[in-house]
Amino acid sequence: MKPSRFIWHFEGALAYDSALTGLQFPHIMRPSPACISMIERLVAFDTTSHRSNLDAISFLRETLEALGAQCRLTYDDERRKANLYATLGPTDRPGIMLSGHTDVVPVDGQTWSSDPFRLTERNSCFFGRGSADMKSFIGLCMALAPEFLARGLETPLHFSFSYDEEMGCVGVRRLISDMAGLPIKPKLCIVGEPTGMQVIAGHKGKKSLRCHVHGKECHSALAQGVNAVEAAAEVIAHISTIQRRIRRDGPFDQSYEPPYTTLHTGIVKGGRALNIVPRDCEFEFEIRALPGHDSDALFEEIRRFATSQIEPEMKAVDPATGLEFEIMNNTTGFDLPDDHPAVRFVSALTGANQTGRVSFGTEAGLFNDAGVPTVVCGPGFIEQAHRPDEFISADQLAQGEAFLRRLMDYVCR
Repeated sequence: MKPSRFIWHFEGALAYDSALTGLQFPHIMRPSPACISMIERLVAFDTTSHRSNLDAISFLRETLEALGAQCRLTYDDERRKANLYATLGPTDRPGIMLSGHTDVVPVDGQTWSSDPFRLTERNSCFFGRGSADMKSFIGLCMALAPEFLARGLETPLHFSFSYDEEMGCVGVRRLISDMAGLPIKPKLCIVGEPTGMQVIAGHKGKKSLRCHVHGKECHSALAQGVNAVEAAAEVIAHISTIQRRIRRDGPFDQSYEPPYTTLHTGIVKGGRALNIVPRDCEFEFEIRALPGHDSDALFEEIRRFATSQIEPEMKAVDPATGLEFEIMNNTTGFDLPDDHPAVRFVSALTGANQTGRVSFGTEAGLFNDAGVPTVVCGPGFIEQAHRPDEFISADQLAQGEAFLRRLMDYVCR
């Protein structure tokens, strides 16, 4: 029987019995063999972002369709990558969506102790690219899907598996656009990014930008050129000035670490030879803004400095020179109050009394913007991701499995 402590009101709000507060997972040291086997299968797919993920998506789709799930694919322009949206259980009512990305970051240049695309266990930890971020969560969902179905789903499960999250949450935008045309949408989403099974109710947004600086080339002994590298350096220095101001004056939110918006220049390319005044320079920078701190206004401040303080001197030498800005990616942040029904529900599933906020971005902000209340909660830790010998502990996998089994108690008969 479904536990009576879980209630989904007719109007769509969530409630939970206060007796759930403070519950802890039973201390299970290892996940089930079925979960390990599924994670092993997923890690074996090399879904590095510059590669296709179609083999992995085909495997996921075929596995879910064998259970009777209704599946939809959305592709990138070249049809080399795809998102999968699937519904298991009843299709006449909204359900709970479990979301994860299939792509992983590269292993090039990293020194691994074992094959990164083979799940390897050592000292109660499982090593492999994507083991933490975030094929383990997807693997847990897939391994337990037959049990959800066998127990009798009353509330459907939706699965969202996307491509190119590591490139700036690129693929999921098409999945979300496709969802907009569906007659029934999920009423809640859980993004299983590695949070140590802590419920994350907010994260910063991220705006990624590129600046092209067009100068005028000449011999470095002459004063007839426009130095694109130096113009870029002045704008980069201004970005650093803005960062120092924010670090000093805020705004601040102590829920985040660091507790303020950050700006950062990460790539600079320009110049061909020391004795040539460089004609071109390009740099990329980002703004990771606290929810409520307007990243558009910060970008406009940077652009205005460039066009009013740097460009006039450049154009006085040659009108064809100047700076062009390009927004490469804009991933929205989100911040749900701790008493939001979605936050309270997922907190009840974990037995946690507290929620957190993080500075890294996920797909959660995009789902929230699309009208699907979303929180982030998954096994593993972000500090263990993206690194050589990426890993997740057996204990974290066991906690993730326990979390989904508690969800099973709610959505099944």
